[in-house]
Amino acid sequence: MQPIGKLFRPRMILPATALLILVTILACGDGAASTAQQDAGNATGLAGMKGNIDINGSSTVFPISEAVAEEFGKLTGGKVRITVGISGTGGGFKIFCTGETDITNASRAIKASEVTLCAEAGIEYTEIPVAIDGLTVMVNLTNDFIDCLTVEELHIIWAAESEGTVTRWNQIRAEWPDEPMRLYGPGVDSGTFDYFTDAVNKKAQVSRGDFTASEDDNVLVQGISGDKYSLGYFGYSYYYENRAKLKAVEIDGGDGCVTPTEATINDGSYKPLSRPLFIYLSKTAQQQQHISEFIRYYLGNEGQQLAAEVGYVPFQPELYELALNRVETGRTGTIFGGATPEDGTLEEVLSANQ
Repeated sequence: MQPIGKLFRPRMILPATALLILVTILACGDGAASTAQQDAGNATGLAGMKGNIDINGSSTVFPISEAVAEEFGKLTGGKVRITVGISGTGGGFKIFCTGETDITNASRAIKASEVTLCAEAGIEYTEIPVAIDGLTVMVNLTNDFIDCLTVEELHIIWAAESEGTVTRWNQIRAEWPDEPMRLYGPGVDSGTFDYFTDAVNKKAQVSRGDFTASEDDNVLVQGISGDKYSLGYFGYSYYYENRAKLKAVEIDGGDGCVTPTEATINDGSYKPLSRPLFIYLSKTAQQQQHISEFIRYYLGNEGQQLAAEVGYVPFQPELYELALNRVETGRTGTIFGGATPEDGTLEEVLSANQ
């Protein structure tokens, strides 16, 4: 597993954009849970619960939270209504740190500036890793010249100084076609953008700006799948869901070309683009029973299975137990982000902060 070190050095050079998508889990609110689901809810003690849960943030973490929300809502007989929104990791922290949401999805750890924002508003939170993702670089299915890229080649493609100057594929490798390079990627409020630019360009938020950006990964799928000379990146789950439309590029992080798969993402050999995903839980929200039970469900066997079903790589059960223990014991604040993130693997950092 990849060590979690001091990876986040924010430097904004692009205008912030945000796309807000709100999805109220209809299965949770229409009272149409099946008899089997109602029986399961009764057996687990969830059937009598009611209330609302507001979740927002990362589009990358959205599929996991949406799946867990839908199944949890069914177990409550539709009495817990869960709204899951997408505004990007950065956009999610902005509203979470003003108390507007109960949980925020994040495809990177919280930044020092966001720690300050929450502190100024009196928002305490628990940081919870929930799965592993591998940022996937993709080209059009008809692309017959790109199979593997080195990290240095990715840097040449995405460097800030490449804007307006590196615009054709034969500028990357002379044998590649003299055709225009059209790029697609997440918007600057996305944690995926932060992580990718830090891993590839060595400074978060530093990137060329002449690419099609969107917080909606479906927009990126459509762009790449419809353009032979395109290239883009986003989380492994969205690639996996759309693998019939897109071609994943192998990445050479120094030890040869590696394809993103569940195995290579989990064992750290797909580097440097493997990363943990998080949710952040408001301490105030946790005091509500239906929300604390939702978190237990999220980190339990069912939530782990749902993470795998939507294309992400679950942690080993021991890591979920460590994460849940931090919730149950009321440990707040960040250990993976902020100004001084702790070094070590996920297990080492979580074990040292129980």
